[in-house]
Formats: sequence, C-alpha cells, structure tokens
Amino acid sequence: MKTKHAIDFEATQIKHIISKKKLPTIKPGMQVKVMYNIVDDGATRLQAYEGICISVTYSGLATAILVRKMSAGKFGVERVFKIYSPLVASIEVIRQGFVRRAKLYYLRDRVGKNAKLQEDFSALAKIRSEAESN
Repeated sequence: MKTKHAIDFEATQIKHIISKKKLPTIKPGMQVKVMYNIVDDGATRLQAYEGICISVTYSGLATAILVRKMSAGKFGVERVFKIYSPLVASIEVIRQGFVRRAKLYYLRDRVGKNAKLQEDFSALAKIRSEAESN
C-alpha cells in the first residue's frame, strides 16, 4: 500500500512528464504508433512500433500498454511500453476499434483479416477533437 507522500510524489511526477510531452488517452482497441528511443553502439535513434493496444495497466508512473503488431502477416509480436518512460518519445493514435472488453487477449488466436477490429468513427472523432483543443 502506498503512503500519501508517495501518491503525491507520483502525481507531481506525472504532471511534470505530461507537461513535457503530449500523451493521448489510450484505450484497448486503439491502433497506436509508439515512437521510442533505441541505443545502438552509443548512438540513439527513434523507431516506430505500430499495432493494436491489447491492454492498459494503470498503476501511476508504471502505467503500461501492451501493443500487438502483425509481423509478415502471420506472426503477432507483442511489446509492453511504460508510457511515462523517458524512452517513449511519443504516442500517436491512428484509429479506434469498436471493442466491448478491457483486455483483448482473444486477438492472439486470430491471424490476418480476422485479427482486425471494426472501426469506431465516433470515438476517433472525439479523440482528435481533444488532441486539437490541447
């Protein structure tokens, strides 16, 4: 259990991070593009990872998203990103899928077109209007 001091410290850190970089509200079913830093032989570069958000784990500074992308059309590759990590440069929402669950683990069993979600246009319009107002 966290103390009041730890909760307050976490809240101030999150506000500080959000003031530096724009982070959209991410929900399961969204197709996101995560730009993250990679260190190769001492040099850093940005790399994109684009896929469907399968789950979001809310836990303060350790808030994480699980993103699944299809590699070569057959294989699914999953990766966990801590959204407040300094290695994550930016997160962009590309589209919003229509889902009724919080965890989309059933997508692991699907391949190809079966792994696609029906698009939710009303939610995407709401997200884009929020991003423009900020």
